Amino acid sequence: MLPGFGAQTQLDMLDVEFAQLSDVGTVRPRNEDYLGFVRPSSPEQVRSHGWLFALADGVGGQRQGEIASRAAVEEVVGGFRRAPAMEAHSVLLNRLVQSANARICETEALAGPAGAGMSSTVVVCALRFDRATIAHVGDSRCYLIRNQKPRVITHDHTVANEHLRMGLLSRQEADSASTRHVLSRSLGGGLFVKVEINEVQLQPEDVLLLCSDGLHGAVADKEIASAVAGNRDLETAARELIKSANQNDGSDNVSVQLIRIRAVERMGMYRGRPYKLR
Repeated sequence: MLPGFGAQTQLDMLDVEFAQLSDVGTVRPRNEDYLGFVRPSSPEQVRSHGWLFALADGVGGQRQGEIASRAAVEEVVGGFRRAPAMEAHSVLLNRLVQSANARICETEALAGPAGAGMSSTVVVCALRFDRATIAHVGDSRCYLIRNQKPRVITHDHTVANEHLRMGLLSRQEADSASTRHVLSRSLGGGLFVKVEINEVQLQPEDVLLLCSDGLHGAVADKEIASAVAGNRDLETAARELIKSANQNDGSDNVSVQLIRIRAVERMGMYRGRPYKLR
């Protein structure tokens, strides 16, 4: 488990602890998931930039998914480090994910026939003050676990889920459809990608969970929340989730990032500028 900055001395500012784990599963020969994060180096950076977590799941088969997922996360992480102070996270994350998409397209072109069809999902979570901003493309998810109850913040970009939204399938039909793992949107699918952005207000003791479909496709949401609630240590919770996914299925790579909110800094906005709430 990795603690946040200033756990003992900065109780009036955003403070987090986190753990992350990735596993190849029991069937696939290589891991095509990739994880990354940016930890602020000072209290000033906690407020000016905040934290960043990113997870990508490369498309499998012979299309160099591991290269695509790594390129996506590296592009997002590097861009976040270079971002100007106090840029709105919703604007920043959209730009970073678009850059990740462009990088995968460029990487595919340079790889020639071996890289044809290279693509990846991505889910990115930026934290600052008392807010989490989540950007995603594909079916990697972000959950908010509050009071032991899971809430899926993201929307799976799959063919079955799009048909569900249009009323063409019921929830039961969508969950069992052959298209439930077929992506309707991914990085590398075109020169421009539609990025979905969500924002949630955070409370102390909230846990954010980012994962690839190797986890949520094998472990029910209630079981995911139970594992987190039953293990105060986030590393232990991550290992338990990976173990459950491999026991229930194991056919896919499994990756998870767990972020516990220990303290937040309540802020308001006036004319685009933050101010502290008393």
